[in-house]
Amino acid sequence: MPEFITQWLDQNEIFTTMTLLEYWDGLVNTIQLVFLSLIIGLLFAVPLAILRTSRNTFISGPVWLYTYLFRGTPLLIQLYIIYYGIAQIPGIQDTFWWEIFREPFYPALLAFALNTCAYTTEIIRGAIVSTPHGEIEAAKAYGMNWWLRMRRIVLPSAARRAVQAYSNEVIFMLHSSAIASVVTIVDLTGAARNIYSRFYAPFEAFIFVALLYMTLTFTLVYAFRRLERYLLRHQRPVGS
Repeated sequence: MPEFITQWLDQNEIFTTMTLLEYWDGLVNTIQLVFLSLIIGLLFAVPLAILRTSRNTFISGPVWLYTYLFRGTPLLIQLYIIYYGIAQIPGIQDTFWWEIFREPFYPALLAFALNTCAYTTEIIRGAIVSTPHGEIEAAKAYGMNWWLRMRRIVLPSAARRAVQAYSNEVIFMLHSSAIASVVTIVDLTGAARNIYSRFYAPFEAFIFVALLYMTLTFTLVYAFRRLERYLLRHQRPVGS
């Protein structure tokens, strides 16, 4: 084989290896950021949604204000405020918190978790308030107190109704994670930008990362469809 062809193949192999490693690191960072923000957001959203349904304004009011602010402003602005604003807090650079938040991953995680928590809170709240009144009355007739009704009747019923809307929120967070690269996190979009600037291949870099996002999206759609079928299995005709 001619020497110039051998050199071209070696260079192409190096290019492919470097590119795949870059995308792999970006994929890992994207999954970590989205997964952790969704878990944290969901854990806080459930109690906040319960508080949001309270008729006491002093209890539901602060939760409403929080969801109003975070749903009413762009996620990118929230990320900028947290990423650049934490360093402006007086004295924080002299505490152990600075060792955590000086890394861009954690301000981004905080911004994403607060944002998804606000949306998830409203999704769950809507599912809770739409609980059929007959189910609640039946639980009262069995002598269940408020906590027992919430744990055995209201929240399981709300989860079945909220799963479809929550799947959209999960996909939205996956797509929104593309802005993490603006604070120097090398996620999938950041990896594509690095490959473009290094090899001057914009179409190949961004089309490939778009295909990766599509693969993740359709995987999530399939998983939530299976989960929805499982949660609503009692509504299917017997034998189907």
